[in-house]
Amino acid sequence: MGKTTFKFGGLEVNRLGYGAMQLTGNGVFGEVADRENAITVLREAVANGVNFIDTAEAYGPKFNESLIADALSPFQKDLFIATKGGFDRPGPNKWVPNGTPEKIRQDIEGSLQRLKVDSIDLWQLHRIDPNIEVAKTLAPVAEAVKEGKIKHVGLSEVTIDQIKQVQDILPVVSVQNLYNLGNRQWERVLDFTAEQGLAFIPWFPLASGPHKLADKIKAIAEKHKATTAQIALAWLLKRSSNILLIPGTKSVEHLKENLKAAEIELTQEEFESLAN
Repeated sequence: MGKTTFKFGGLEVNRLGYGAMQLTGNGVFGEVADRENAITVLREAVANGVNFIDTAEAYGPKFNESLIADALSPFQKDLFIATKGGFDRPGPNKWVPNGTPEKIRQDIEGSLQRLKVDSIDLWQLHRIDPNIEVAKTLAPVAEAVKEGKIKHVGLSEVTIDQIKQVQDILPVVSVQNLYNLGNRQWERVLDFTAEQGLAFIPWFPLASGPHKLADKIKAIAEKHKATTAQIALAWLLKRSSNILLIPGTKSVEHLKENLKAAEIELTQEEFESLAN
């Protein structure tokens, strides 16, 4: 797998992080059903070496960020919290891009308050709004960076051209696109981020792919005395050293299982058999 950490400025984060999206109500809407358990999961993640946690204003909306602050604030110095803005949430499973400067400004200010921080480690634009000029959307972000309210900026679900367009406006350190063993539509974007030295944060990393891969994964998992999910994560870690993983779970047991994926070293042959 090579290097097990990735550097954001002066801070090194473990490449196996935690995505907090599941710690919400059904349809990523409303408060999580079992808040005590959610707080336990977050604390266990950090206790087990996780120092990169991914959240968003849209998760809940708002509830998820507050939950993270309640569980972990004041944050330890090496804990890196990434959040996102730019989505309206009219109801469960409903996601509407909103890149108006007013919305973006509101999301940034709200995230600062809910996370109880003076500065956001990584603020990511959840989606580029096709109805708003991206420079207008990013004006409040650039302002917040200048004021020290945001340390680093990232993007989500973007093409190479969109990344370049944003890079002309302000520095970008990460890209969060859908990517897993079974869905590699953003392969070229991943390679581009690796060339540029940007972090690539696949969302939905646990999907282990189409049925034809199932038997291959199972055989490799048995050989490593691992689960198929661990193999899916180990494959991503080996795929590129700029990949940061944020598998989510509501279970402490699954959390620990996912983190063990960092100990699995796939052979080149195993890696390639799953890549094809």
